[in-house]
Amino acid sequence: MLGPALTLADYPDGVAGPTKDTSRTIWVFGDQLNCDIGLLANADPTTDRILMIESAAKITGPHGEGQSWHRQRLHLVITAMRRCAIELRSRGFEVDLRRADSFATGLAAHRAEFHPSSICATEPSSFDAVAMCRREGITLTPSVQFTCDYRAFGEWASGRKQLKMEDFYRWQRRRLNYLMEPDGEPVSGQWNHDHENREPPPKTDIWQAALREPLDEIDAEVIADYGLAADAPHLWGAMPDGTWATSRSGALRRLAHFCKHHAPIFGPHEDAMTTQSWHLAHSLLSPYLNLGLLTPVEVCDAVEESYRQGLIPIASAEGLIRQIIGWREYIWGVYWLWMPEYRTRNELGAHRHLPPVLTGASGTEMRCVSECLSALENHAYTHHIQRLMVLGNLALLAEVDPWEMTQWMWTRYIDGAEWVMLPNVIGMALHADGGKMATKPYAAGGNYINKMSDYCKGCRYDHRQRTGPDACPFTTLYWEFMARHEQRFARNPRMAQQIRAAQRLTDLPEVRVRAAEVLNLLDQGAL
Repeated sequence: MLGPALTLADYPDGVAGPTKDTSRTIWVFGDQLNCDIGLLANADPTTDRILMIESAAKITGPHGEGQSWHRQRLHLVITAMRRCAIELRSRGFEVDLRRADSFATGLAAHRAEFHPSSICATEPSSFDAVAMCRREGITLTPSVQFTCDYRAFGEWASGRKQLKMEDFYRWQRRRLNYLMEPDGEPVSGQWNHDHENREPPPKTDIWQAALREPLDEIDAEVIADYGLAADAPHLWGAMPDGTWATSRSGALRRLAHFCKHHAPIFGPHEDAMTTQSWHLAHSLLSPYLNLGLLTPVEVCDAVEESYRQGLIPIASAEGLIRQIIGWREYIWGVYWLWMPEYRTRNELGAHRHLPPVLTGASGTEMRCVSECLSALENHAYTHHIQRLMVLGNLALLAEVDPWEMTQWMWTRYIDGAEWVMLPNVIGMALHADGGKMATKPYAAGGNYINKMSDYCKGCRYDHRQRTGPDACPFTTLYWEFMARHEQRFARNPRMAQQIRAAQRLTDLPEVRVRAAEVLNLLDQGAL
């Protein structure tokens, strides 16, 4: 635990405390902020020095391309790094916590100052960071922040004609023994309870509040050091408000809070969208998993234990565990399997730049988009259906460039990382990989949004109309998308019915005219 009197002000930049006979450097990245996992689990303060680098190049955006980071995401990562450094120092380690122009310059400065006999690291989560470590001669050990190493995933995937998340998930359930009977069958007799978890939002507000804790002097220090309160082009979104934990202990409190207050009602409405709550009963644990503040095993163990005690129904418990050991780890595996070529995929030939509504240059009268963007601005978060079926769906139907959309989501979401966003955006949301991730595009019109949300009530647009000035832009663009890609998807068994329905539209010419108007308005920021 952090000592109350211990802050970064107690230590200068660089080494803390008296110099010891340390010879090996352990480089800890900003996605490995747990002092008890990876190389840190067996590190020795008498022989190991810790290196941590706050890279200015990362703050300018992915690959230096100028995307603006959400303030809460930047605050989370930097503050969690500093708290991790304080914890390591309290355990007797010398910690070289550097602010540098880039990882490379920070590493070079560390080498010049300390002349370590060797530098090692637990594998970071990004393809580029691993490649950089190899170029720099860093000795890497596999990450323990996933239950399935990506090399093991490659072995599982080898020789399969088609990769299916459900097959991987069942393999994981058996291997890890979650929600299983002694005879090797699932506890409920069903592997998947997804069909029970597709209810629209309830008419009454049943949602518990997210846990929040007051900011302290370390939070204030990071806010000041990085000018988070200033109006700067590399920053976006609301200021930190204590919602997101920046320590291991805070993440554990949120896990306990979730299991007690949110998990029991998670399942049925996990796909619902509502103005009643920005988070519904979702766990909000993904950023802690991605930064190492929580491990997937301890989250799944806590969920299963709550189920065994009768505190969480099976549909909720199974859905949660499927998201973690199934979907999350499947995304992790395919990222490594398909990189680096996957970044360039654009099977549908989408080249529209990000529309002004996504860059913050304009508002919108589309209530569903407005509600999602408001939640994103205020909390750096929307749940998976809002990402896929509202924001991703808009980008798919409007043919937004896949890489631009990937970077936009990567920098704005509290749980953003390239390994998360590439398969989810390029594969799942935009179908830019031609079907490697999903057998069909997740295109939807206004009827779907109306069914799964309360957004359409009072909206300026009518989800039932596809032509005319009052037509829902999603409905118009959906039918135009089906007509435009008729040849591509006509033989897809999951899309043939919609394609035929588009072919039978008597007003298809008018739909196409209105679609062109909608896209023009979208580009102008006037939709």
